Amino acid sequence: MSIELPRLGHEVTVCPDGAVAVAALERNTYDCILVDLDMPKLSGIEVIAKAKELSPDTEAVVLTGKSSMETAVAALRHGAFDYLTKPCKLVDLKALLLRVAEKRELTNKCRALKHQIERLEGGSQLIGASAGMEQVRRLIAKVAPTDSTVLILGETGTGKELVARALHNQSLRAERPFVAINCGGLPESLIESELFGHRRGAFTGADEHRVGLFEVADGGTLFLDEIGELPKAMQAKLLRVLESGEIRRVGDNAAFTVDVRVVCATHRNLEQMVADGDFREDLMFRINTFEIHLPALRERAGDVAQLASHLLKRFRPHARPGDELLTPEALRMLEGHAWPGNVRELANVVEHAAILCDAGPIGLEHLPTASASIRRPSSAAHTSKRCPRARHSATWKWWPSSRPWNAIMQQAQGRRGTRHQPQDTLQQAQPGAADRLGDLARRVIVRTPCKHL
Repeated sequence: MSIELPRLGHEVTVCPDGAVAVAALERNTYDCILVDLDMPKLSGIEVIAKAKELSPDTEAVVLTGKSSMETAVAALRHGAFDYLTKPCKLVDLKALLLRVAEKRELTNKCRALKHQIERLEGGSQLIGASAGMEQVRRLIAKVAPTDSTVLILGETGTGKELVARALHNQSLRAERPFVAINCGGLPESLIESELFGHRRGAFTGADEHRVGLFEVADGGTLFLDEIGELPKAMQAKLLRVLESGEIRRVGDNAAFTVDVRVVCATHRNLEQMVADGDFREDLMFRINTFEIHLPALRERAGDVAQLASHLLKRFRPHARPGDELLTPEALRMLEGHAWPGNVRELANVVEHAAILCDAGPIGLEHLPTASASIRRPSSAAHTSKRCPRARHSATWKWWPSSRPWNAIMQQAQGRRGTRHQPQDTLQQAQPGAADRLGDLARRVIVRTPCKHL
């Protein structure tokens, strides 16, 4: 091999025993090591373990004279990529090394793609220099290296999943999976299967085996968003998993152990839910080992400018660092808004404005009419008088009513009878009614929303 592999373009280091191999691994990084299980001084298993410790990306191929399945399984269990039986054929070794190279290339591409996505979406970067956000960062740095369960509290749209990702990325589990699920986004009949998995035939519609999210997140972090929406029956099962570390698939009798860090989040008052009997007190004590309170955007208005600029860079990836993204007038309007939808609402407004503004900084004219309270503070009061329930919706555009058209509608509604009466009513209307009928598509929204709210 020391002769043939260089001919194939590989750089080869030959080591007579395990101790020399470990010394070489400490000095250099290798894409792949070919290890004999029976070596002097250190066994092949020990060399593989040391190689993985020094460089997790280094792949190990085991060479063994015993073609038993037990030997292969033992080697794979200790981190080997594959094994070959001696004497191995050069064509088999060449094919195996090609697979190692392909895996390494895919790994590098995945990492590059992950970094690109994080650059565009901000990754787990927490934006803002306010005192509230600085406190959040300090708490994350304290608890991230531990395996303690964390409860993230905050209003809807404040970025609780972003905090959970930051916890994962700063933990010792950063290279393992991060799995998120919204507990309120699934029906009660499916959430157990989603979390724990199921066996084929466990219930109607279970046509195949399913791996649960606890199993998918094994070794990593499972983020349970909106934990307050979890049904009472599932709360007891989740408590057992958190205490024992064991899960059981639906329809399976055997339980197995998983190594998962659980991070929960909610916008609800769990203590009040416990008092009302809607949430288990023992589960609350189990998940709130460490709490992180995420401030609402209105409580950190000084972060709006930085957040808006960060979001605009996502929607305008080609913007240069020195470009002006927002006019001072638009920025003042954004900073003066209460943001009931928090960062999610701000992202919606910024994306809308970025679409309307082809070039240059975003001005007042680019802010969406959907956020009426940003541009026209008086419109909310006007709307609430017209239709009380509409004050909570910023998506309606209330146009001035047309009195002639109202008169026509009142006459038509007051003379219900034959099918000819509406036509007679229109014929009696003053000139210009036909033009107003043409505006129906624009003006029919004037009165009809109040009837359906």
